[in-house]
Amino acid sequence: MALPPGFLDELRSRVTLAQVVGRKVIWDPRKTNAARRDYWAPCPFHAEKSASFHVDDAKGFYHCFGCQAGGDAIAFIRETENVGFMEAVEILAREAGMPMPDGDPAAAARAEAAKGLAEAMEAAVQFYRMQLNSARAAEARAYLDRRDLSAATRARFEIGFAPDGRTALLEHLTSKGFTRDKIAEAGLIGLPEDGGAAYDRFRGRIMFPIRDARGRAIAFGARALRDGQMPKYLNSPDTPLFDKGRTLYNVGPARAAAGKAGSVVVVEGYMDVIALAQAGIDNAVAPLGTAITEDQLRMLWKLSPEPVAALDGDAAGVKAAHRLMDLALPLIGADRSLRIVTLPGGQDPDDVVRAGGAKAMLTLLQGSRPLVDVLWARETEGASFDSPERRAAFDAKLRAHLARIADENLRTHYQTEIGTRRQALFAPARRPWSGLGGGWTPGRKGRIAPPRYAEGGSVAATRASLLAGTRDAAAEARIRESAILAGCLNHPTLAARFEERLERMTFVCPDLGEIRDALLSSLPDCLSDVIGSGSLRDAVGLRTGRDPMEALAAVGQVRANPHLGPDAHPDGAATAIEEELTRHSASTGWLAEVREAELDLAGEADEGVTWRLRQAAEAAHRANLKPLSAGDSSAGSESELSARLQSMLDQQVWKKKR
Repeated sequence: MALPPGFLDELRSRVTLAQVVGRKVIWDPRKTNAARRDYWAPCPFHAEKSASFHVDDAKGFYHCFGCQAGGDAIAFIRETENVGFMEAVEILAREAGMPMPDGDPAAAARAEAAKGLAEAMEAAVQFYRMQLNSARAAEARAYLDRRDLSAATRARFEIGFAPDGRTALLEHLTSKGFTRDKIAEAGLIGLPEDGGAAYDRFRGRIMFPIRDARGRAIAFGARALRDGQMPKYLNSPDTPLFDKGRTLYNVGPARAAAGKAGSVVVVEGYMDVIALAQAGIDNAVAPLGTAITEDQLRMLWKLSPEPVAALDGDAAGVKAAHRLMDLALPLIGADRSLRIVTLPGGQDPDDVVRAGGAKAMLTLLQGSRPLVDVLWARETEGASFDSPERRAAFDAKLRAHLARIADENLRTHYQTEIGTRRQALFAPARRPWSGLGGGWTPGRKGRIAPPRYAEGGSVAATRASLLAGTRDAAAEARIRESAILAGCLNHPTLAARFEERLERMTFVCPDLGEIRDALLSSLPDCLSDVIGSGSLRDAVGLRTGRDPMEALAAVGQVRANPHLGPDAHPDGAATAIEEELTRHSASTGWLAEVREAELDLAGEADEGVTWRLRQAAEAAHRANLKPLSAGDSSAGSESELSARLQSMLDQQVWKKKR
């Protein structure tokens, strides 16, 4: 809304800066000279004991020589009340008794409709406060005593009591000159549809006035006292003054406190706000009996760019956290987000401050979690990902959630973070296999068992046992491993496709194994489309301290393979990588199984049997994984070779037949 010329000048002339600032500070009598309109005080913007905050009332400006804050009366209101420019002008105009210029017609119509309602609400606040001190409110006072609410806290939040009489408030307000229709329009009384007698909406309840950001009383929240009195909490109906989904309890005082604290705390109810305030945490607000709405979330972002939602530590609180996250995801951006803290074991903020004081609550708030943590926890806690289908469903859920983030740059960062966590979730421990097998290894009880991790011993010795007896095995392994890594580095999308097989893959060459680990660590960025193949190579180089392609291209077969280069067609590259992965897995897996068999046979078979097993395996390896039997001309798969070895173990071929 545009202000007419001269409006601000007249406003500043009606309200002096010393009056505005004097509500927030205590003037230093030693340095202040009121006759000269020269004022000094400790700065309200930073903690200090000396009076370094100076107000030149004649010029209408303030300046702090400590923190360098400065400005006029409007700037002071904006900083201390945490409001925008027009809101600061409205606050000063009310103090000066100046009407604000007419705005848009709709706003003027709303103002006309609300005329007289705020006065009726204010009269009701005072009536209920007086009733709290009456004999009829003994039960209400006892309840407040049990909640340890001091007299100062009751006065600060203007807590009152609605007596049980059917028309006590109606009679009081009509005696003050308010019409029945205006009282009904304010939501304070009910009018039966059949034309019967009007009745007080609130009876036999503790009353909590609800004020808007401007400080006007606009509604009430009321707590039941009698058992079976439903609902337990009752709010005013929507009126021209009050929209439940667009209002936050304690928003005015919390706005000013949030400016100092740097954030605002969102709790679930009135009593949570009041308990925190009594403990010294003044920057708390609450929705009004419902889940937070989009409008309320936008209100919170006006108070602080990163509000902290402190939710009860029960199942309902966890569900509320998830609902809030789902609401916020499409709306968050680089300058607005949300953090969530779930309170311990069924406690609410009142329980926390009762048990440990403000320090306990502040500690919990400092440990609040970002939204990405809440999202990840919801999709992973208690979940099983023991099948490709479950992992695929998990990925689909995450993609759907991230797609809802409208801010493209922020969505990219979320994708990177989720990719990193996914990598850590599915990556196996980086410890050597007991048999260095990429697949299944024979167990000691005659069954196929998962590969066992080595609990100690030399990796070099284990690798030597894998390659023992053949000079070409190491060279062939380097060719395969280099080809796989080159194809993946040049085609990051294929690296993502073969990610799980890369994680399980046993690397015979330790220098290439380091490249594999660096590639997997760099993949999350690639999964989020942040980088391309060239920069994936750079990222791996940064992690390893050398250009990975120099080592891989040193192998002639890799340089000569047209399907592994950066310009190769993805389908051809995928086929080449697939073939090398299969060949490498079968080769290392089979040799490792023979090694396991040798260990199982130790002490039970003579050296001739173990020698023949090893020679058969090496012959199969040299023949590109042909079957064990030289007389069998059909090609054997890895599973067939494993089955053949298992059969030999089951038959105990090392034992002499009787």
